Amino acid sequence: MSDGATARGSATEREEARKTAEGLEHLSGFGNEHSSEAVPGALPVGRNSPQRAPLGLYAEQLSGSAFTEPRAENRRSWLYRIRPSAAHPSFTRTGNGALRSAPFTQTVPDPNRLRWNPLPDPDEGTDFLAGLWTLGGNGDVAQRSGMAVHLYHANASTRRVFSDADGELLIVPERGGLLLRTEFGMLHVEPGHVALIPRGVRFRVELLDETARGYVCENYGAAFRLPDLGPIGANGLANARDFRAPVAAYEDVEGPVEVVNKFCGNLWAATYDHSPLDVVAWHGNHVPYAYDLRRFNVMGTISYDHPDPSIFTVLTSPSDTPGLASVDFVVFAPRWLVGEDTFRPPYFHRNVMSEYMGLIEGAYDAKTAGKGGFVPGGGSLHNMMSAHGPDRETFDRASAAELRPQKIDDGLAFMFETRWPVSLTPQAARAEHLQQGYDDVWRGLERHFRPLH
Repeated sequence: MSDGATARGSATEREEARKTAEGLEHLSGFGNEHSSEAVPGALPVGRNSPQRAPLGLYAEQLSGSAFTEPRAENRRSWLYRIRPSAAHPSFTRTGNGALRSAPFTQTVPDPNRLRWNPLPDPDEGTDFLAGLWTLGGNGDVAQRSGMAVHLYHANASTRRVFSDADGELLIVPERGGLLLRTEFGMLHVEPGHVALIPRGVRFRVELLDETARGYVCENYGAAFRLPDLGPIGANGLANARDFRAPVAAYEDVEGPVEVVNKFCGNLWAATYDHSPLDVVAWHGNHVPYAYDLRRFNVMGTISYDHPDPSIFTVLTSPSDTPGLASVDFVVFAPRWLVGEDTFRPPYFHRNVMSEYMGLIEGAYDAKTAGKGGFVPGGGSLHNMMSAHGPDRETFDRASAAELRPQKIDDGLAFMFETRWPVSLTPQAARAEHLQQGYDDVWRGLERHFRPLH
């Protein structure tokens, strides 16, 4: 059994965790200045760090940005906790398992189109942290630039607490619900939802079902934010009020608790004599969120042509070049297709950006599902300038389809799109679940050219 993991647990334990998850209250709004207290009077009024914090608590600031960054980009929260975070023993290196970090230099960046089946079932007693498996990424954790693509598979809840100093974690469940106990309170996510855990925030993962599986984008760069809407106007895409932040909920637990910290690409562990999830009150904007992807307000054509997939952006991490994202999170949510004289699936494309795509449920409208195809839990990578698009079967079907209004509601796919090539880890390049012959999906795209004269 993995260190810090509990066994699958009884059905009663999972039922209790699910009742807790489904009964949670939350705060609404992305990027807001939230405040919450689990005990009345725990949150100071009129100041952040009084001489004596209320109720004998310790005041502590958690900074997700430099003090002097512009107000619009500044991320910080004040936490009022039973013990300060500084009260811990030394950390020592622990095994990284299948977790890897940038720079990814062990393999040569691959221009080929690649696709993977879902991760195989994990060993018994694998928790979320032990079940993290890195596919690849770019940039450099020490320079706080770039991103990594991870997958996870788990069949056990965990007692240990995890934090990531290298970046924020966007968790995309594909199978099994999760109860995330964070320093700020609890979040509940199911397949079709996402959770965003900011850089440095401690959390623990409890499974609500016997198994869990999904994807993680680790963003080393600027914090995710909602994209500007430009000509779309003031409304649309992901609405800020649909993001859920936790209300304060603390653990006052004595006894050994393993705390694992990811720092500059490696895992470090320490055993505390108390739970670090002991924040009784907090206020600020460096907070975790959950979001239901089915609430995404899809924009699209009501005349002709397939719009660029940038209009499906949920969250973006900007780079130092205006309009060029370090990483975008894009969702292909349920939507109507009504374009006239239009090839409606995603078009054939070569892109300066690199695209990792995953499937949460159903089928994606540009690829054939089923055995050996693009299936939930699997993923594809199209690095920069690699030619991709609908497979032959999809092309033939869409080219001949009667163009009536069509509702796409039988699938939920997403994409991590990044400005730099994604270099693979050796384990991803040699994985048994890497599909062989992915190029064959475009075989048979025949010549149809017929000169008029």
